[in-house]
Amino acid sequence: MLKWTDSREIAIELCDKYPDTDPQTVRFTDLHSWIMALDDFEDDPNHSNEKILEAVILCWIDERD
Repeated sequence: MLKWTDSREIAIELCDKYPDTDPQTVRFTDLHSWIMALDDFEDDPNHSNEKILEAVILCWIDERD
């Protein structure tokens, strides 16, 4: 089960699910929706913020490299 604090694990899931997507081009609104749609994700949608989404993006960039 993933929570908003699991930036690295979320990034790995997104990397697997969207292999051709450049994380630097993803809007936060889309990112939020994509995270909420992950099978293993279970957390309050309102507990996310810009800092959390930014951390996921940075981890995703790191995972791709």
